[in-house]
Parts: sequence; C-alpha cells; structure tokens
Amino acid sequence: MSDAFTSGKGATQENFPVGSRLIAAEHRPVVMAYYRFARAADDIGDAQAPAAERLARLDAIDAGLAAGAAGHAAHDLPAVAVTLGRMMAARGLDLANASDLLIAFRRDVHQSRYADWHDLIDYCRHSAMPVGRFMLDVHGEDRALIPASDALCAALQVINHLQDCHKDWHELDRVYLPADALAAAGLTADALAVDPPPPALADVVRRLATRCRPLLAEAAGFAGAIRARGLAYEVAVIHALAVDLVKRLETAPFAASRHHGKLDALFIACRAVGALAFRRSGVRAMVASETRP
Repeated sequence: MSDAFTSGKGATQENFPVGSRLIAAEHRPVVMAYYRFARAADDIGDAQAPAAERLARLDAIDAGLAAGAAGHAAHDLPAVAVTLGRMMAARGLDLANASDLLIAFRRDVHQSRYADWHDLIDYCRHSAMPVGRFMLDVHGEDRALIPASDALCAALQVINHLQDCHKDWHELDRVYLPADALAAAGLTADALAVDPPPPALADVVRRLATRCRPLLAEAAGFAGAIRARGLAYEVAVIHALAVDLVKRLETAPFAASRHHGKLDALFIACRAVGALAFRRSGVRAMVASETRP
C-alpha cells in the first residue's frame, strides 16, 4: 500500500493498550493481525485521496478478508486482510467482528458530521464495538459480556474523538462533536477554528465527556467477570485509563493533560491490575473455603 494510504502509526502509538503482554502468547498473533487489519483500513478511510479510490481500496480489504476466510488464493488482494481472514477461519472466529469495522471506515469516507449522540453511538457500533467482541471471541468468553464490552468500547471511541476534536477537524475536516450539542451552546463546527478555543466549546466537550460516565459505569464489573486472566487485567487497565481521561476532559478539555503521560498511565495501570488481582484472589479464597470439607 502506498504511503498516501498509511499513517505509519503502530500499536504502541494508540491511545489505549493494543495486544499488550497481558494477553496470552497463544492469542497475541491473531490479535496483532486484527490490529494491523484495522489500522490499514482506518488509514484508507482517513487518506487524502478521492472518495471513489478510498472506497475501492476498502472493498479490496473486504474481499481479501472473505477470500482468506474461504481459503482462496488471493495474491492480488491486501495481505493484511487475507492473513486475518485465514487466521480467524482457522480459529472459528466470527468474521463479522472484522468486516463490521469496514462499515465505519466507509462511513468516514462519505460522512464528516454527526447530528446527535445517537448518531455518534451508531458510528461506534461499527468503529469500536466489534473490537471488544473480537477479543471476547478470541478468548472464548461468555457472550453475556457483550453489552458491557460494547459500553466500554463506545466510551473509548467517544473519549478519543473528544481528545482529538481539533486534530480531526484540521486534518480531516471531520467533526465528531454532535451538531445538536454544538447548537445548544450557540456554536457550529467553525468554533473548532478559533484559537484559543471559546469557553462554550470547552463546555460542550465537558458535557460529552460526562455522557461517557454511564457507559463506563455499565462496564465497571466487566473485567471482574472475564475468565481469562490476561484479558481481565487488560480490560481493567483500559477501564481505569478511560475513567481517568473522562475526569481530565471534564477538568481541562483542551489541556495537554487530556492525554496520559507514560508515568501517569503506568501508575493507573498498576493500580488497576493490583485492585483486580486483589478481587480475584478474594473470590478464589471464598470458593476454596466453600468447597473445603
């Protein structure tokens, strides 16, 4: 793929952990293949190229995924898609958790504004929720966990949009801040061009960050319900980072602190892992005492 269609962004540069060492080694190859697929497709959706060309490339990604899953030779299709399709088929994983991402990336090509919160969450339904579902599928977790996973993934996506609202507008002419939220503050998307940002725009971001709180509350018990220890710890870390970012966005929406520094993230991660480890050990102790003759 040409440089025009690649951001050069890697897993370590994402806002939240991707395929960390917390994930069991046996699962890491397919998780990283999924990441490379998603990153390649996302880069196409964001590329500075004609819409028709971007859509054609996304169609090729889609075809490569299907061809790989079917075991067909596909030398003319993107290798990242063919490889993931083969790996997912070999493990009996639901291919929709990859192909659904392409719905969001196609949407990025032809939609640059969102009417309201419902419209934004509908976008998250394809841009973010499939990622959590994929991770549950890889680890063979209970499908009853999907609602909590969906809530966490939607919150993560919205938080990312809030953090990057100026960047998305300047670089992509894309505004994920819902139009009705801007209008309620007497603003339009043009407010993103004002430097320094007007206080009313900061209030919009604060209110949208606060709307992530119910989503994170729904996902509060998610990590504790996951059987796979590594995944449980990774989810606990991600949830803790998200909760902290909401607080930061509510406090200072446009300050540099709206992004975690490495030491901040490490401290939050260690605290989250420690808390979950304590809870898991308590559950094991309780089970052991109940089964002791």
